[in-house]
Amino acid sequence: MKVCGWRLTGSKTESVRKVRQVNARKVRKRSLALQCELCIPCIANFAHAFGSFWSDLPRLQRIANRRLELVRVSDFDFLLPDDLIAQSPPAVRGSSRMLVVDRGSGGLVDDAFARLPEHLRAGDLLILNDSRVLPARLFAVRAGAMTQVNSPAPSGRIEVLLTEQHEADEWTALVRPSRKVQPGETLLFVDEVGRVLLRASVIAAGEYGERRLRFEPDAKFLEHLERIGHMPLPPYIHRDDSERDRERYQTVYAAQPGSAAAPTAGLHFTPEMLERLQARGVQIASVTLHVGLGTFQPVRVETLDEIRLHTERFTVPAATLKAIADAQAQRRRVIAAGTTTTRTLEHCAAAGLLGGDEDVSGATNIFLRPGHRFQVVDGLLTNFHLPQSTLLMLVSAFLGADRGRERALAAYVHAVRERYRFFSYGDCMLIL
Repeated sequence: MKVCGWRLTGSKTESVRKVRQVNARKVRKRSLALQCELCIPCIANFAHAFGSFWSDLPRLQRIANRRLELVRVSDFDFLLPDDLIAQSPPAVRGSSRMLVVDRGSGGLVDDAFARLPEHLRAGDLLILNDSRVLPARLFAVRAGAMTQVNSPAPSGRIEVLLTEQHEADEWTALVRPSRKVQPGETLLFVDEVGRVLLRASVIAAGEYGERRLRFEPDAKFLEHLERIGHMPLPPYIHRDDSERDRERYQTVYAAQPGSAAAPTAGLHFTPEMLERLQARGVQIASVTLHVGLGTFQPVRVETLDEIRLHTERFTVPAATLKAIADAQAQRRRVIAAGTTTTRTLEHCAAAGLLGGDEDVSGATNIFLRPGHRFQVVDGLLTNFHLPQSTLLMLVSAFLGADRGRERALAAYVHAVRERYRFFSYGDCMLIL
């Protein structure tokens, strides 16, 4: 017997089964085995048709609602050969390949970033993230009452990645090995000859190696970072940073220091490309979002409903607010260079911060997941992201509420087959 997409089989003791994952539950009385294919109202129809089924209706409604709303992180997985993960930037900045994706149909075209101006129109507004990456990967030694109390010499090499500045001298950091670094410790940051340039106290501990550090005030703090710090290359780049990374893991328009990772879509741009875009009539504006844990921390939960991102600081200049307002009023496209730019703009729209005539600053932990209705961004330039990452979920959301995940994964399968380079130093995709 089949009614409205629900298949029924009658017997005195049968189980209620959910689609895709069989999780049998015994149902007392005379119940029915259901395979959910369609809508919740069908349950009510069955309840009226089978009186003894009525008592189970509220529970079945709750089960069906949970199943319909549940989206798993594993749904955004894909197979990626290790040799496609770019370990170094291309020999020439801007020489990357570019996969062009039709936002409406999911259609794919293999192209090159050098042809970006041919895909944009006069009047398009291109918005860049001008945050500058700090050499935020440091190495410290421990000193203080909790470390070798009877020894005058400090010990214990600790890796410290500064991820977010709070007050003038306080930072959130990831440290390892973290079990050795607890509140009350003092960390010393020394130069190549052993001179202590920076000193920080550990004032709080969080999960997954997160620590809150308070540095002793120093007017030359950024200068010291430049001297002893390393560029914070992502962990999937299996090499030490080099002097070349200080240039190539930085956009050519970086202006505002504060990021712990590069806004990687911007790494493709050259001064010549920006000139070509402007000559074509593309308007260029900027925002600042300092990339931190909210962008690159791995997902450690099972469902999208459980995801909570860390906050990241942003600023949108008044000139950019006006450019957005003018573009939208004139029905011109807004193109975001990168997911960080996208998150900044969509946060401001959701918070009602657009339309003013003064700079807007704040912090955001917005998670753009499938189902999000984009209010500002009409086109997106972005790199290829990690499997099961919130950035891949953002791309899926941008490709449509109904088939966005399917289109995103199809594009990634194509990119793997065509041997595009992935992640920070890799190739890019343009979604229009």
